[in-house]
Amino acid sequence: MKQSRAGRPLQSRSVEELPRITCFLPEGVEPGRLQNVVLSVDEIEALRLADLEGMYHADAAEKMKVSRQTFGRIIKSARKKVAEALVGGKSICIRGGKIDGCCLAGHSQCPAFCVCPQCGYEEPHVPGVPCRMMACPHCNIPLARKGT
Repeated sequence: MKQSRAGRPLQSRSVEELPRITCFLPEGVEPGRLQNVVLSVDEIEALRLADLEGMYHADAAEKMKVSRQTFGRIIKSARKKVAEALVGGKSICIRGGKIDGCCLAGHSQCPAFCVCPQCGYEEPHVPGVPCRMMACPHCNIPLARKGT
C-alpha cells in the first residue's frame, strides 16, 4: 500500500468549471499498446488560464486561490504531461485533483465528487458508477461520495 505523502495537506484549488471532454486519444495507436497520461482538473484549469486565456501566473494563481509558486508547479507539471502525451503518442485523460468552486452562476447544481476519506483526493463522480468502485491513486482505498 502506498504511504501518504509527507508535508502539508493538499489545499483545494478553485476551478471555474469541469472539462466537458475528459479523454483524448491519439489516432493510429493500437488499443492494446495505448498508454495514458492523467492530468488533474486543476492542471487543466492552469493550462486554460495561462495558455488559453493568456493570464499572468500571479493573476491565474489568485484566481485558483493558490500561491504563484504553487501555480508554477501545477502549470509545469501539466505542460510536461501534455508534451509527453503528444510526443509519445499517449492518450490524455482528465480526472482527479483537490478542487472546489467549480460551479458557475447559472448552473442548476454542482457536480458530485468522489473523495478519499484518508488523504482528501477528489475526482468528479461518474454517473452510474458507485464511488466505492474507484480507488484512490495515492492510498489505494475505495473512494466515498463527498458530502454523504
